[in-house]
Amino acid sequence: MKKSAILMALVVMANAVPAFSAEEPPIDWPNWAYARYVPITAEDFELPPRTGEPPAYTYEPGDPALLSLPDSSLSFTDSDINNFYGPADWHPDEHPEMPDIVAYGDPERGIRACAFCHFANGQGKTENAHLSGLPESYFLAQLEAFASGDRFTSDPRKPNTYEMIRMAKLMTEEEKQQSAEYFAAIPFRPMVKVIETEMAPQVETLSTQLVVPIEGAEWVPLGNQIIEVPENPHATEALRDPHTVFLSYVPVGSVAKGKELVETGGGKTIQCGICHGPGLQGLADVPSLAGQTASYNMRQMWDVKQGTRLSPLMTAVVANLSAEDMLNIVAYVATLPPAGAEE
Repeated sequence: MKKSAILMALVVMANAVPAFSAEEPPIDWPNWAYARYVPITAEDFELPPRTGEPPAYTYEPGDPALLSLPDSSLSFTDSDINNFYGPADWHPDEHPEMPDIVAYGDPERGIRACAFCHFANGQGKTENAHLSGLPESYFLAQLEAFASGDRFTSDPRKPNTYEMIRMAKLMTEEEKQQSAEYFAAIPFRPMVKVIETEMAPQVETLSTQLVVPIEGAEWVPLGNQIIEVPENPHATEALRDPHTVFLSYVPVGSVAKGKELVETGGGKTIQCGICHGPGLQGLADVPSLAGQTASYNMRQMWDVKQGTRLSPLMTAVVANLSAEDMLNIVAYVATLPPAGAEE
């Protein structure tokens, strides 16, 4: 299908997206994708506006003992691991030399190292973006979208979106280009195990927005949501393991339903592969989606649906999709192997 025909199909398919009213949040709001498990309310939209002032980062020195990971020959202290401006790099042989903005950020401007949140390999976690393997042009376009206000969050309770907006405004063009080239050169590796189930662990949300199981708590009915937790919560949170794997507990049948929507459109949208390529492994400047966490992909689709992330093509794609449709899609997409990965 030619690009012009695709665009025409999207325009015809899209209905007018109603303006979102903070007084009446949608009843099907996917709280789980935003690391929340209580309904969003109108009061949540009355938070005071965030300023552009750099936050005052402080970190108390931790245990001086050296810590390690089973698959790394290196050891670091707690302070090394949690250093905003030079976090520990467990696997320096797995990526190119890091630009300063990625490895150290800039303390004077209050810009944390990119590697602190997204790891040195760009894999990221459920609460933030997966950067490794992104096309340079797409990466740069997203920084511009953050800076201009075209990419925001439909859930004001999510703090790291504000952080990305501030950082995108403070970074120089050279720093943006360096980080884009760096992350584009690193292949995205598998990081999700999808488990269809009727029961899932009870969870809590840490201050970092990472969702973890409540130790010792009984499992409860999953319901119509996805629960994503690290396979090894301690290694992921305390040691910042860049090889972390997430367990995605998804409703029974959701993967098959998502596969149908992705491959056929289900009469509601177009086939995702038209733009995102075979196996959703990316096509030209369009990013890969394969194997990414369901939480991240759900937030992006929902934000576009609510109009807080501006994307002319994706707005039409999600216009007729319900929250349940999107849940099914992201459950299926999380099962797909990234480019180069063994199936």
